[in-house]
Amino acid sequence: MHTVELIRKKRDGQQLGSEEITWLIEQYTAGAIPDYQIASLLMAIYLRGMNERETSDLTLAMARSGEQLHVQDFVSPVIDKHSTGGVGDKVTLAVTPLVASCGVAVGKMTGRGLGHTGGTVDKLESVSGFSVEMSREDFLRLLHGHQIVLAGQSNDLAPADGKLYALRDVTGTIESIPLIASSIMSKKLAIGASHLLLDVKFGSGAFMKTIEMARQLAQTMVEIGRAAGLHTVAALTAMDQPLGCAIGNALEMVEAIDILRGEGPDDVSELCYHEASEILVMTGKASNHAEADAIVQEAIRSGAALKKLVEIVEAQGGDPRQIEHPELLPSAPVRFMVNAPQSGYIAGIEAEGIGLASMSLGAGRFKKGDPIDHRTGLILQAKVGAHLNAGDPLIEIHARNNAEAEALQAELLSCYRWSETSVTVDPLIRDVIRP
Repeated sequence: MHTVELIRKKRDGQQLGSEEITWLIEQYTAGAIPDYQIASLLMAIYLRGMNERETSDLTLAMARSGEQLHVQDFVSPVIDKHSTGGVGDKVTLAVTPLVASCGVAVGKMTGRGLGHTGGTVDKLESVSGFSVEMSREDFLRLLHGHQIVLAGQSNDLAPADGKLYALRDVTGTIESIPLIASSIMSKKLAIGASHLLLDVKFGSGAFMKTIEMARQLAQTMVEIGRAAGLHTVAALTAMDQPLGCAIGNALEMVEAIDILRGEGPDDVSELCYHEASEILVMTGKASNHAEADAIVQEAIRSGAALKKLVEIVEAQGGDPRQIEHPELLPSAPVRFMVNAPQSGYIAGIEAEGIGLASMSLGAGRFKKGDPIDHRTGLILQAKVGAHLNAGDPLIEIHARNNAEAEALQAELLSCYRWSETSVTVDPLIRDVIRP
């Protein structure tokens, strides 16, 4: 085969064969095809697209490009969960120990934040000593011994994806459904879970800005899962305003603990409990959603869900006292309250703007490798639909110093829209796509 001929083939709108896709990925991973040729191929895919078979072939080739864990050979059923990212998204922190406490093993590799969307690894590392770096043997030992493992992403899994993503990031080919779907799903298939729950977010605080884009991505990933024998379900959830009230790493860790205690904000708690119930039904731990809901609520009421988080934090080197007593988590030296500038109903909170504001406090990265300040962030005092009087608390800034906090007021206030009349709050979960 010749790379340039395959580039021309996709450039002209033709389908690439299964063997051709496998050859391209194998040769590129081995360093036999230069970046400039693959960059050209990526642009051809971006412009011409891929059908379901091509996308599935690409995903499988990437999954096979490195180590594969085959976790369901050791524990079954075992669930993996993935969110496409958003502002204030601490769902993984709550859902994974919750379902593990209900008897479903969770093998989760998670990433760091980049841009306005936070990363689960950064939130977990708010806990003193917590480590996400581990060998394959450690991953399997934790999974078998505790029914849950929360690891950082490994360069040994789907290395082709790492190389391709780096190129996509600098060649204007990020926003391609086949390339996004294959990137996400290749890592999931390399882990080898039996079930996968996807939380595909859309709106101002998500990478998918419209529900139509999110639906297309979700359907593509569910189909890839079906073709590969991975039971995959995708929930479409709104990210037009931040999820929950806390934005920032230690602050979101505290809110996740509140959710596991049954004391979290209504919106994010509802989403977490729904996703946990969906997992119990998917894996056969419950025969229907009513039964699953009852199991989930009992795990919350009994304290089993929080106990499971304490257990895995300690097993991965973290300080369990910071979960049992979240006031021990890192806290910022300055707390500054921004008050409502007028009376009225909150009609909108621009999630991306809030996320960018938290980044400027040190809670996120403007570029890969930037340090994170786990202490800083924001806490919303009211969500869309609430009525406030002028001067009421609106949003609390957790900052490193007063100057940073005061400088952020105008930027934060610009993220809010107001209404003199009451507003309708749309549901968070818009659809669930099943195979």
